[in-house]
Amino acid sequence: MTYILHGDIGSGSAMPEMALAEIGAPVDLRDVPLEGDHQLRAEYRAINPMGRLPTLVLPAQGGDGTVLTESLAILVTLADRHPEAGLLPPPGETARAVALRWMALLAGEFYPQVTRWDYPARFGYAPDQVEAARDNALAMGRDVLRIIEAHALPVAGGPFLLGARFSVADIALAVMSRWMKGREWVPVNLPRIQALAEAVAARPAIAPVWARHCLGRPG
Repeated sequence: MTYILHGDIGSGSAMPEMALAEIGAPVDLRDVPLEGDHQLRAEYRAINPMGRLPTLVLPAQGGDGTVLTESLAILVTLADRHPEAGLLPPPGETARAVALRWMALLAGEFYPQVTRWDYPARFGYAPDQVEAARDNALAMGRDVLRIIEAHALPVAGGPFLLGARFSVADIALAVMSRWMKGREWVPVNLPRIQALAEAVAARPAIAPVWARHCLGRPG
């Protein structure tokens, strides 16, 4: 049963691709280049009306595959569909609530700043306001990461958000920490998040995916 993942190098599709690598599930990668705004074309919007990456199509069951958008929903769904991979604690465990807390913060507060940073003109800023808008998005995004650095880490027993217990929350944080100049800024300013990112990148299944998404195109 093969998943279909629509994405591009350096985009949010890195997160589900890493989760699928950990699971060991087959995946058909469909390229939707951000350069040239292919994600806004009609044929892609027919799949994802928001015109954003990633989009995951679940393996067909009963004749058609369910389409999922939003990285948070995709990661939680993959973890729940493959409990044997241990990518989230089971429902009812406090550790699951902790993981979901930080994933929701990243999705709700950090990710929107990345969109403003990448596409300020889409928010109606005049040309002379663009740089100030990008500076503001950068500052607000970094404030979110500082909160995670100070209040989520370190956890006794290991480098991850749940200590020694790896989860999809670590994938989300590690990948997003590379965005908005994070590749250069995080190692200098957020050593705990940097240690987490390095631990995620070193996982054997994730390492080649990390190299393609996080060591190439600048974030």
